[in-house]
Amino acid sequence: MSSTAVATPALRLAVIGAGPVGLALALDAAQRLPEADVSVFDARPLARDVSADPRTLALSLGSVQWLQRLGAWPTEGVQPILEVNVSQQPPSAPPLFAALFGEPEVRIAALDEAVPMLGAVLSYGRIVAALQAAWLAAEAAQLQRLHTRFGTPVGAIKPVAGGVEVDAGIAERFDLAVVAEGGVFADQARKAIRRDYRQCAWVGTVQLAPGAPRGVAYERFTRHGPAALLPLADGRASLVWCVRTDEGDGNDDPVAELNDAQRLAVLNTIFPAATTPLASITPLKRFALGLNAERTLVDGRTVRIGNAAQTLHPVAGQGLNLGLRDAAELVNGLRRGADLDATLRRLEWQRAPDRWALIATTDFLARSFTWALPGAGAARGLGLAALQALPRLKSAIARQMMFGRR
Repeated sequence: MSSTAVATPALRLAVIGAGPVGLALALDAAQRLPEADVSVFDARPLARDVSADPRTLALSLGSVQWLQRLGAWPTEGVQPILEVNVSQQPPSAPPLFAALFGEPEVRIAALDEAVPMLGAVLSYGRIVAALQAAWLAAEAAQLQRLHTRFGTPVGAIKPVAGGVEVDAGIAERFDLAVVAEGGVFADQARKAIRRDYRQCAWVGTVQLAPGAPRGVAYERFTRHGPAALLPLADGRASLVWCVRTDEGDGNDDPVAELNDAQRLAVLNTIFPAATTPLASITPLKRFALGLNAERTLVDGRTVRIGNAAQTLHPVAGQGLNLGLRDAAELVNGLRRGADLDATLRRLEWQRAPDRWALIATTDFLARSFTWALPGAGAARGLGLAALQALPRLKSAIARQMMFGRR
């Protein structure tokens, strides 16, 4: 071989979608697969500033640790989650039970689990900007094998012998394509498993009461659906307020017709006393909620991860973390250097317990708010109280929340 010859890469990888999951996968592959040729495609132009995107993300401790190892963790604008409080708005238990034991709730604290945090809250813009900067720095150091194809929407992915053909204006062959483009439920094409929950999420920011505990994430079960407060800096919190849209009484959405002052007043009746009175609220945005999932992650030499594989109800707040775990495990498998098709089959098998456990849990919880069964709310309340009384089980659930099902 001459000194100017270029070695054939061991793997040609196309990553389609430059959101958090796609960029994390590409960066991990760049670092741990030194002989791989990696291309990142995204429809948005590289010059577009994503750092100001205010959408809020909640990352588990496992996700935080992985992004820190990748060198892509922001140094500012991050709020650690030190405690998670899950409770149910009264009436949530039989009167005698409530009188004896108080309002049922589950408290999971980082201190009890001997970890620095349970997770962290930050904006979409901050995490994508940090990942993108790390990826571009890696590309600049290794232009021969790392490629940014922003402003280049992918029109089609076609299976070919021993790989896939990615059509982004010009058809190009890769050994493997990973689709990480997600989007929101209402805008997605129908996947194999789809359920419209006839619920929506109202999303915005609230100002907590002075003296409210810092670093505490609250989830509150109501008869309309779950509502959550994710801690932010400066005494603020990100609000995710889920409500039914088919009450059957002519009220399609109990939040839609309320003004900001009325919405704030209702929220002050929902959340526990530690957070209230909420002082102010930003204008809220509305998103339809549903389940939209593929039966498998792998289809030949195409792998779907993140929202491209499954869009979940936000009741557990774990959809992004599931996608990041899928990405990390894919790179782990590729790093072993085994036959690619065998690696993909193993990935499907290994990720199934974590993936389907989370899909089933969020689907069950989301649908439970639509059941008209007598005592359904009381059963949820009793379940919370029982979980709080069983520390080993509570700790096991905390570990699964932080690191996924192993």
